[in-house]
Amino acid sequence: MTDVVTFGETMALIRADTPGPLAHAHGLSLGIGGSESNFSIALARLGTSVTWIGRVGQDSFGDLVLRELKAEDVHTVVHRDPSAPTGLMVKERRTQEHLKVWYYRAGSAGSRLSPDDIPAETVSGARLLHVTGITPALSPTALAAALHAVDCARAAGVLVSFDVNYRSGLWTADDAAPVLRGLAEKADLVFAGSDEGAIVVGPGDVSAMAQRFADLGPKQVVIKRGTAGAYALIDGVGYEQDAIPVNALDSVGAGDAFVAGYVAELLAGLAPAERLATAVRVGAFACLVPGDWEGMPRRSELALLDATEPVRR
Repeated sequence: MTDVVTFGETMALIRADTPGPLAHAHGLSLGIGGSESNFSIALARLGTSVTWIGRVGQDSFGDLVLRELKAEDVHTVVHRDPSAPTGLMVKERRTQEHLKVWYYRAGSAGSRLSPDDIPAETVSGARLLHVTGITPALSPTALAAALHAVDCARAAGVLVSFDVNYRSGLWTADDAAPVLRGLAEKADLVFAGSDEGAIVVGPGDVSAMAQRFADLGPKQVVIKRGTAGAYALIDGVGYEQDAIPVNALDSVGAGDAFVAGYVAELLAGLAPAERLATAVRVGAFACLVPGDWEGMPRRSELALLDATEPVRR
């Protein structure tokens, strides 16, 4: 049993080593990426035990996903699918500041996730279940898996964390809104970007948006604002948190890192302001390294962003 359980699709990731059109790249790097596994690795590096549940193909990309997660001390409950491939994502850094991501996940093993893949005892034995809005968009069976997991958690008194994580490439806002709203109603914690929140509860300033989320039932609502920091409404009290300025190399995965930082401190019993301070710090670290999760910090490294000396001896 672990403190946190999550589930979703993790894909192989191919990216160019240098900025410019992908068609002219002379070298490509191979790795993995996926919102829930990014979150899991960030949690594990912070010292919080976590289990990732998913499906991968019976292929070398699937081997890579499992090897990386196990190397990061993430517990896994994985189903190897012999008749579907591991999904693939490709990143092109067109300029130093602009990144484009393509996903090749139609018919993938991860999209075949179903309720049978989610062991009820694994969920009920955790302290917190983390769900994102990506998995329900993958397929009807993946949506059923997400609802099953949430129902198992609620029946066992396990906290439910929900990150809206809307992906326009997977479904339209009109199709997504009722599903995302339904998950928010069943969650104890909700995380959303400002644009994502507008899809679920309507547009407006962050405090009003957070209140509309809270009116659905969650006691903790956190609106992620990128370089503007975050706003949280926790048990009816509002909190503002500034971001930590960094020279970002790759912001993919920063939202997952932010959520992991918050969840780790919540489970450690820290106050809301401390949770938010760690969340923006972990999110900032994720932006400093190319890749979705490679820059996630260990707890012993969190103070590095305050260091005045560039070299430690």
